[in-house]
Amino acid sequence: MAQNKKTRCVLCGNLCGLEVQVEDNRIVKVRPDKEHPRSQGYICRKGRSVGHYQHHADRLLYPMKKVGDAFERISWEQALDEIAEKLKAIVGAHGPRSLALVGGGNLASTMQFGFAVSLLHGLGSQYLYIAIAQELTGRYWVDGRTFGRQSIHPTVDEEETDMLLIVGKNPMMSHHFRRARIVLKEMAKDPNRLLVVVDPRRTETARIADIHLAIRPGTDALFYRAMISIILQEGWHDQDYINRHVAGFEGIRSWFTDFDAKAALELCELDFGQVREVCRLFATRRSSHDSDLGVLMNRHSTLVSYLETVLRAVCGRIGVPGGNVFASSVVGLDVHSDERDPDTWRTLATDFPAINGLFPPNVMPEEIMSDHPERLRAVIVSGANPLRSFADTTAYEKAFAELDLLVTVDVALTETAAASHYVLPDLSGFESWNTGFVLGSYPKVFLQINQPAVQPEGEQLEAAEIFTRLADRLGLIPDIPDSLFVAAEGGDRLKFGLALMEFLGSNPDVAPRIPFVLAKTLGKSMGSVNLAAIWAALQTLPPEAHANAERAGFTPGPLLGEEIFKASLEHPQGLWVGEVDRDNNLQALATEDGRINLDIPELRAWMEEIDPAKEAEALKLNPAFPFIMSSGNHMDTNANAVMRDPVWNEGKRACTLYMNPRDAEANGLKDGQTVRVTTEAGQESIEIEVTEATRPGYLVMPQGFGMIHQGKTFGANANRLAKNTHRDRLAATPYHRHIPCRVEAMSG
Repeated sequence: MAQNKKTRCVLCGNLCGLEVQVEDNRIVKVRPDKEHPRSQGYICRKGRSVGHYQHHADRLLYPMKKVGDAFERISWEQALDEIAEKLKAIVGAHGPRSLALVGGGNLASTMQFGFAVSLLHGLGSQYLYIAIAQELTGRYWVDGRTFGRQSIHPTVDEEETDMLLIVGKNPMMSHHFRRARIVLKEMAKDPNRLLVVVDPRRTETARIADIHLAIRPGTDALFYRAMISIILQEGWHDQDYINRHVAGFEGIRSWFTDFDAKAALELCELDFGQVREVCRLFATRRSSHDSDLGVLMNRHSTLVSYLETVLRAVCGRIGVPGGNVFASSVVGLDVHSDERDPDTWRTLATDFPAINGLFPPNVMPEEIMSDHPERLRAVIVSGANPLRSFADTTAYEKAFAELDLLVTVDVALTETAAASHYVLPDLSGFESWNTGFVLGSYPKVFLQINQPAVQPEGEQLEAAEIFTRLADRLGLIPDIPDSLFVAAEGGDRLKFGLALMEFLGSNPDVAPRIPFVLAKTLGKSMGSVNLAAIWAALQTLPPEAHANAERAGFTPGPLLGEEIFKASLEHPQGLWVGEVDRDNNLQALATEDGRINLDIPELRAWMEEIDPAKEAEALKLNPAFPFIMSSGNHMDTNANAVMRDPVWNEGKRACTLYMNPRDAEANGLKDGQTVRVTTEAGQESIEIEVTEATRPGYLVMPQGFGMIHQGKTFGANANRLAKNTHRDRLAATPYHRHIPCRVEAMSG
């Protein structure tokens, strides 16, 4: 008999609510959950297709070991015993810097993160590489300097803003804030609100915008510097806000007042008068600003993130209603790794520091292939697929082939899993208890605990359980007193919590290993390590969470965590568990003076490069690569690398290279023709789509293709074309949105 179960999507950070129909242990139908407080019945085509993520022929069912060129099924005991012995030998011989973790969780398996990182740290390593570190770490670095912590990030108050400036982002397709298409369409239709899009091409969001500034690719830093210059020279800045909330402004004012904005915008190929009007509107309205990978994975990435903060600050748009505000979550990750601290690790061969505790994937191939005696030799990949989702696939393939040990924990036989020595099957996002409670929201705080919708059909385990069993074999779990087991088995969670606190009080050194203690005690009695971890995380809520919860009708105090946990189980569609204090949003700042600090000495020399004459020279193309390609087009037909089975796109034109008609005509190419794209990194063949949606000289290629399913490759792998050394100088972010290339017709 078919059953309807409430759950959430696992394909993007919005985690929209779903209602799945399950029959014979299969998801046979998906529809939006109208009772989901956050998404309110919103869903995209990808969300409707999650059954293809759950059910496909490449699902991993059993632990496997590479023997020769093929995998053999083995037992969990053999797999974990052998992996533990190899890890001990490698770390023992070459030191903890020889080990790295990649991933440690994704949107479908969030709760494993604490366990994976605890194992990594237990073996003495700090090398954590995840996908977000090839996208957002430049912004995190800037946030650390300006706001005081690298984990403090402003977001858009889309409900209250009356002008939204979007740069290098296409939320009509990326859905990067809740109910994106509905919110944007409502804004576009509202005569009292204004939508402005800055993008080289006419994206789906640009098509509905009031103003579209078709900027020249790669000139974002010039554009932002020009905007700030115009605002200051016209006197449109908010001096009162600056006096009360900003520090260091006078030290940087001359960077903008002595700048030739007209010459800069001419190089950006934008009309000065139109940009000036956008500046006036942004500075004088209840405005907010949003951007994404179009600028974060582009030239001058980290500096652009800084200029965005300056723009918002001088206009008084940070921490105010309708502006860029600091969201909140039930349980946040307060991570900060300042490179000025001598205890902050750096990569050995490339000398990049951790930012927000993360290392840039772009440098990993060099770290593996280096001749340093402590080079990376062992890598554990969990919930990630570097051989498709990280830049420079060829470099990764060569580097991973040199590893002494590669272990992959995943739900599917990904390209990375296929290259591994051992593969360990994880439960999917619909087979396990999970939550996305680190997801920040504003003004209300949301929590959803997802219950299993289907049962596993093999020997899969929660990744948190896998890391716990591996930690046990590595001797990383302390002796656990019988009192904790007894308290866990008794079913009284509060009694267990008191026993756990007593154990911690008497043994403070075991704190870093508490996830494993929790797994072996409460996790066992609850039948889920993930569920136990969710409960535990709610028991130590910070004061801010208590204040937020009280505004949402909960009772602050020692029982708040248990109250929220019970309420969440009773509301599988999720519920609001807090509300931010809108009037005191700037209290989120963690700087010593409580102000937004704008004077960052390390950026002075870099800022001098953002000059029209210097940029004109830097933007000149190599004749061998006459086009600029953007790798990462968001469409209804592409998702991240967890969507393995291409049948979800059957009959659709899913993976094409956008080319302007003038370029096609000049090169003798036609729509639908297969071409070879060549870059410094490699080559890929792909069908071209001739369209006015992109400008001359600018090609657009989607990510999320080139995956191998049942021995056949579907679509072109954009990361084969992105050179890992073509990257940001501070955060090593790859320049996916600015790849020089050439295009040639393929014979036949």
